Amino acid sequence: MEGIGGIGTSAMTNATGKDYALGRKLMTDEVNAVVAAILQRGPADIVVNDSHGDMQNLLHTELDPRVTYTQGAIKPLGMVEGLDSTFAAAIFVGYHSRAGTPNGFLAHTGTGSVKGLWLNDTEVGEGELNAAYAGSVGVPVIVASGDSAFVEQFTRTVKVEAVATKHAVTPQAARLLHPQVVRERLAAAVGRAIANRPSAKPWVIGKPVRVRLRLSDVTVTQILQAIPGVRQVDGFTVEFTAPTMGDAYRLIRLMYRFVSV
Repeated sequence: MEGIGGIGTSAMTNATGKDYALGRKLMTDEVNAVVAAILQRGPADIVVNDSHGDMQNLLHTELDPRVTYTQGAIKPLGMVEGLDSTFAAAIFVGYHSRAGTPNGFLAHTGTGSVKGLWLNDTEVGEGELNAAYAGSVGVPVIVASGDSAFVEQFTRTVKVEAVATKHAVTPQAARLLHPQVVRERLAAAVGRAIANRPSAKPWVIGKPVRVRLRLSDVTVTQILQAIPGVRQVDGFTVEFTAPTMGDAYRLIRLMYRFVSV
């Protein structure tokens, strides 16, 4: 939700926050704009995977009825659950920059417990992590949207049609475009991306996958050493090598979301 057009405070992304109901509506309308732009260019099977927080934010009954919708946070592949080689492309909507980005609006990686994540020595955020998984199953990311810091950061690594939904001023402030303007720009980007789909290339990091994960708590890193193949590098950092990106993704998600003290 952090990168959705019209969302300019953290409260709008939290179920207990001011204007969260409006945030849900903005998120749903933005997804529908992308779906309409896809289907305007021909039939497609579209899976929408809710990927924010508890992953039950979209207003299901207001989604375009031609899509299927994956809801709920207890899923091994999280944000990329259900993505496999049968898909022609992936579209990332509402993204933010990685943990530690100085001016990234609501920047983080997975949860606040993650201070840094590297795949084969490349530092990544949620966008690159998800793009790496998509690439491992042969699926290119063709459109990505989010705040200006995300767009600048993500496009250094992954070549996509990118849409800046707002200008990131500080980690807690953004200069917003009107949501209708954002939806129009997204629709146009989707049209260009579908037209250029034959030339789109998946982002592939190769295998095996060396993972380095830096966390905020020294006790968690000690606990994680109990997982075979995981070693503690320093008080805050663990490393492991996974045979595939799918294996790496599942273990990364386990570490930051389900292991705590």
